[in-house]
Amino acid sequence: MRAMAVAHPNVALIKYWGKSDTERNLPATGSLSVTLGGLHTRTTIEFSEKLKQDQLLLDGKADAAADLRMVRCLDELRQHAGVSLFANVESANDFPTGAGLASSASGFAALTVAGAAALGLSLSPQELVRISRLGSGSAPRSLFAGGVWLDIASSPGETICSSVSEPARWPLEVIVAVTSVEKKAVSSTAGMESSRAASPYFDGWVSSHPQDLADGLSCFTDKDFMRLADLAEHNCLKMHALAMSTQPPLLYWSPATLACMQAVMKLRADGVPVFFTVDAGPQLKAVCLPEAAAIVRERLQSVPGVLQTLDCTLGQGAWVEPVAKA
Repeated sequence: MRAMAVAHPNVALIKYWGKSDTERNLPATGSLSVTLGGLHTRTTIEFSEKLKQDQLLLDGKADAAADLRMVRCLDELRQHAGVSLFANVESANDFPTGAGLASSASGFAALTVAGAAALGLSLSPQELVRISRLGSGSAPRSLFAGGVWLDIASSPGETICSSVSEPARWPLEVIVAVTSVEKKAVSSTAGMESSRAASPYFDGWVSSHPQDLADGLSCFTDKDFMRLADLAEHNCLKMHALAMSTQPPLLYWSPATLACMQAVMKLRADGVPVFFTVDAGPQLKAVCLPEAAAIVRERLQSVPGVLQTLDCTLGQGAWVEPVAKA
């Protein structure tokens, strides 16, 4: 009972920050993202009668923080399969972990798909959405390709996720400027709860969000890059204003992050089709049209403090890969 799955991380252009129900890990708002082809999480799961508890190795190390969320997902899968076997989980990223590149999203998407395959389950896409969300509120988006919409309004207490633009339909590219490989001091989960409880701006963030999401979906429908650029940057800065206004404050940027933001703004002012977004971490993602990728990459590589750049096209949703028999 062994399987391996691969998932790409994703970056939200219309972000969620805060939960409406921590027990079920329900986001307080919907979100709109792009799946980042070129970055991968590979997760292998084996269920065995020999195990006395679930075990997790993340990038070769035991990860207690992820263990609790992992068990919630595995318990749901075990319930579907009618088994009580424990699992050994080995997961590896080919990009920095826990540093603002959505490693938890790709990790729990891959975990859910691999776990279902190992147990021989044929789950619907929305069942996979519900289970993966128990681990990470962003994980459902990594189950799907291209531009992805996570909707909280369709069914009370649940989420529905789907692709709104396949990669070939609007082939955007994303250049990631890595400014740190250190794990962030405050996780997204902890930061969201702090903001919900201790920021005076949280209610305003939630109430302004439906319009941002509707406008973002319209941009994908119309393939309106410049409108999406203005909208995504504004939504990103609203999220970080919310984080910064939390008590104690959450400041996820580094000096190089800000320098990259300014570099991207200057490029767009000069007519280059590019915009930035930054999740809860110091890495900047520059979203651009394919013809602008080379100049965007060159400019970001010249910013002091940028350690490396990563090139991403829009990727596919999580998938199962063959695994050699143990």
